[in-house]
Amino acid sequence: MRNKENAVMAANLGIYILGCVLACVMSKTGEYVFSGFVLILLAAGEYAFYFRRHGYLFQLEAVFSLFWTGGMGLSAMKLSRLAQDWEYLTWISFILVYVFFILGYEWTGRRENRKRKSEEGAGKSKIWYKTGFKRFRRYIWGNGRGDRPDKETMAKRLLQCILAVLLISYACFLLEAAVIREIPLFSDKPHAYSYFHLSGVHYFTVSSIFVLPLSVLYKKVRGRLNAKEWTALAVCCCAALAVPVLCVSRFQLMLAVLLSICVAVAAYPQIRLRYIILVLAALIPVYVGLTVARNHDVAYLNGIFEMKNSETPIFITQPYMYAANNYDNFNCLVRELPAHTFGLRQLFPVFALTGLKFLAPGLVDFPIYVTKTELTTVTLIYDAYYDFGVLGVALFGLVLGMACRKVASSQKKSGNPVSCLFYAQIAMYLVFSFFTTWFSNPTTWFWLGLTAIIYVYVGHRQKEYVSGKIQL
Repeated sequence: MRNKENAVMAANLGIYILGCVLACVMSKTGEYVFSGFVLILLAAGEYAFYFRRHGYLFQLEAVFSLFWTGGMGLSAMKLSRLAQDWEYLTWISFILVYVFFILGYEWTGRRENRKRKSEEGAGKSKIWYKTGFKRFRRYIWGNGRGDRPDKETMAKRLLQCILAVLLISYACFLLEAAVIREIPLFSDKPHAYSYFHLSGVHYFTVSSIFVLPLSVLYKKVRGRLNAKEWTALAVCCCAALAVPVLCVSRFQLMLAVLLSICVAVAAYPQIRLRYIILVLAALIPVYVGLTVARNHDVAYLNGIFEMKNSETPIFITQPYMYAANNYDNFNCLVRELPAHTFGLRQLFPVFALTGLKFLAPGLVDFPIYVTKTELTTVTLIYDAYYDFGVLGVALFGLVLGMACRKVASSQKKSGNPVSCLFYAQIAMYLVFSFFTTWFSNPTTWFWLGLTAIIYVYVGHRQKEYVSGKIQL
């Protein structure tokens, strides 16, 4: 059986590599649209393969396959004059991060399976080798079934977390508005949100995105809600969504909704796909409205995007460039980078969260290589290549795949409902793998730290393996 699985995975990766090589060859001959079409088909096929294998809409291998390779396909079509032919090292980097992600994910999964079978065969429970961590685990989860909080207690704690996150977010938003003396939604500046930022404070402001997914978990744990509880929850959710609207942040709004959808799929496996589509459709007019509120008219956007076909509708141009140009920005890095930074770029969260960037600005003062100064979003692997080149990209993919498998396995075992939020965050970072360097972004680690605090608080003195757990 294991040999058969190995053969299937090897064949799948072989097909992926051959498909990418074909797309590269077509791109080098100038057949850009066909090259992108091959990659999009490859992305759909890889998603179908992993979805059929695991049966879960947001399975991490499937998500990364669809959005990373699909984004490559859109970019490879080169519908904008900003796009240039990719370097061979660019192609190699894009392929390697995916292949090593899959290898890391699969290797970690098989290692876990062997360890579990070995422990079951020996009749042993999970072993904790480090005494300090063992004591910490006992303090958090307790030693027996009677030590864990009941559902009513967990629901109460979730509600407290919802209110705390919402109140802190609004307090920080009002502080930023008072200091900067404007609210982006009511500003006439084209880039008002870019200036709405107080160092250290804005992390708390944007944490309002967690209110909606935490509300989904509250409903799951609490069960049936009365009219008063529904009203209170709806008010909290609307208030939380108002923060990204006031900040004119389309991305935060999308992230809040998508996190909620991912959590809902984990908590309610029976949810219908059409409901998810309806929610996403309802998000479109809000997204368009926020684009207008940013004072970005059609002429301004078309001037920046430089589409080859000037008649392309803006509702197609904008989402296309939102994904496609980031891969071209990576190609600029490959072509123009004079020397690697050997870890400094990926250590930026440490420098930012500790304040070292203010004491030693040279640690973070590196140029960014992009196609156009207004288009600064980059891919997931931008900093990995900046630091160590192709080898850094391969190692990054391997470590990321291993970590994702650990997150997925922990979520399945945990009886703590907040574990769904951990999983949803990682899934969203893979969904938007074309957008930014998530894991060298201090906001990402702040959000993960905040989730960890909520996880510990909600599951305090809770045994880890319990019946009725939320599983993927």
